Amino acid sequence: MVSASVPAVSVTYAWVRAIASLLLMTIGGAGIYAVVVALKPIAAEFDASRAAVSVAYAATSIGFAFGGLFMGWWSDRRGVAGPAILGGVAVGLGMVCVGSATSLWQLILFQGVLIGFFGNAAVMAPLVADITHWFVRHRGIAIAIVISGNYVAGAVWPPIVQGLIDEQGWRAAYSTIGVFCFWTMLPLAIFLARTARIDEGATPEERIAQTRPIGFSKLSLQCWICAAGVGCCVAMAMPQAHIVAHVTDLGFAASRGAEMLAVMLGCGVISRLTFGWMSDRVGGLLTLVIGSCAQMLALALFIPTTSLVALYAVAAFFGLSQGGIVPAYTVVIRTVFPAVEAGWRIALIMLFTLLGMALGGWMAGTVYDITGSYDMAFVIAIIFNAFNLAIAVRLLLRQRKFVAYGAAAAPA
Repeated sequence: MVSASVPAVSVTYAWVRAIASLLLMTIGGAGIYAVVVALKPIAAEFDASRAAVSVAYAATSIGFAFGGLFMGWWSDRRGVAGPAILGGVAVGLGMVCVGSATSLWQLILFQGVLIGFFGNAAVMAPLVADITHWFVRHRGIAIAIVISGNYVAGAVWPPIVQGLIDEQGWRAAYSTIGVFCFWTMLPLAIFLARTARIDEGATPEERIAQTRPIGFSKLSLQCWICAAGVGCCVAMAMPQAHIVAHVTDLGFAASRGAEMLAVMLGCGVISRLTFGWMSDRVGGLLTLVIGSCAQMLALALFIPTTSLVALYAVAAFFGLSQGGIVPAYTVVIRTVFPAVEAGWRIALIMLFTLLGMALGGWMAGTVYDITGSYDMAFVIAIIFNAFNLAIAVRLLLRQRKFVAYGAAAAPA
């Protein structure tokens, strides 16, 4: 069902718009994964350490995270087409520039500024926020489809990049992908030129959002949601960032760990679609509570699990539990805040989830260095997950109380 707050359009157009957004995010993800795959040949050419080359990935992630705030603010005011067009140009140009870089610092600059800040930041939060304006009844599943783009990119791009590197070398691979990104992302971005006409009074939830969403001040509620995002993503990052190392510590080949990571991310796509469907039926906050409970159980299962088959099963269960959590935040924000603020508020929660992922990955490695085991890292992940769950439950109870009070106070 297309939202009443948008122009009269066909249901088909709304779904095609969602698929176009998914493709934009998937294609734009090339710049994030290319530097991971090309790490060794880049290090060899510039005679640099792997740690030094890894700064390029960190710069891309940081640019991606903070650029989203600007792109979200822009899309709130002018629509998503402008940021998306800029993103397509920036990713394509950035990939070509990286392929022509004459020094490592230039490569890091191109990755962070062009591919990260102006590129991927423009095709993540703005696209996710935009699609919420075109759906009401199926908003959750539409969000899930679009936001799955980063997981799909992680499944699609690494083998393509590796094949091009083996055939052409890393510089030519970057340039080839850059040209492809430019010529595919621009038409998709132009397709999104139509702008939703947002009616702030379209639904009861949006009318409530104009004053005090679920009884909180807007600042207080945004802070609670951002804190929840840090909690879940610190917990989420520990298995994702260290599953390969954990598996090798248990005596299995690194290739098995890589397969488990692929299983985890693949199940994450299924999770995003399933939780999106669930959000449409039970709401974003209850979906968040369910996902948080499932993720905490999966984290606990990692501690005693040592057999190969069981590790695959736990990795799959973890993927099925965690993939839908971040999209639930988008549903929550779009439900409790005014629609005209969706872009920058969604970008802000994504910034905090990315910071949580970075903190969780670093913390797990640090704990391992101190203890010589990942067991304590999983315990810490469970604690952060419990923090996330406590916030989600509090917000859910507050929402139900606020809605019940509003219903009781409404005139007969």
